[in-house]
Parts: sequence; structure tokens; C-alpha cells
Amino acid sequence: QVELLESGGGLVQAGGSLRLSCAASGRTFSFNAMGWFRQAPGKERKFVAAISRSGDITFYEDSVKGRFTISRDNAKNTVYLQIDSLKPEDTAVYYCAARRSEYFRGSYVYTKVNEYDYWGQGTQVTVSS
Repeated sequence: QVELLESGGGLVQAGGSLRLSCAASGRTFSFNAMGWFRQAPGKERKFVAAISRSGDITFYEDSVKGRFTISRDNAKNTVYLQIDSLKPEDTAVYYCAARRSEYFRGSYVYTKVNEYDYWGQGTQVTVSS
């Protein structure tokens, strides 16, 4: 079982930046591929960014490329999402997700909600224009 706790959300003006953090419990963090998703009011949860177990591969949804950066520190059991050049349309609850531990060789990222097994409670990001 993995518990995830997001932090770092808040209210910012358009053009500003935020750094979201997601702390994971347990001893298997380095075997969990991680992702960030977001959900705007009345909308479905959507993929934002993903990172492989070792951090050597990252992948982004097209609308956030060049503005969002996902990273991880396996020694600290933490994944980050640096968000720059924020836009009002980035307003949403941001969720951290972990895939179940995997031990095969190779690096993979996952982009679908149903490919992840553990979820945090979410952190609100609100961007004012």
C-alpha cells in the first residue's frame, strides 16, 4: 500500500509559478512509476505528466509542454511538478498518482487514469487572470 500526500497548491496570478510536491509512504518508491493528473470543476480527470521509476523518462500532455516539469527524488520518496507560466486554464485540483511497484528491466511511463493504483487527495491550484 502506498499513501500519497500532495502539497504546494495555492492561488497565483497568471504568469506565476508553483512547485507541487507529492510525498509517498513505503519502501518501494523507486519501483513506482509516478504521474500527475488534474481535474477542473465539472470535468474528468486528465493526464498532465509522468515519470519513470528511475526518472530517466518523462512525458507531458501537449498543452503543458515547456511549462511543466516533472521530477523525482527517490531518496526522499517525493515527486515534484514545477509549473511555470501559469494560465487561468491550469486551474484545477492536481492529483499525484503512483503505479504499483514493478521490478522488470526497462523504463516506462503511463498516461491513463486506470494505469495507476494509488492516488493522493489532491491539491488545489487556482490561477487568476
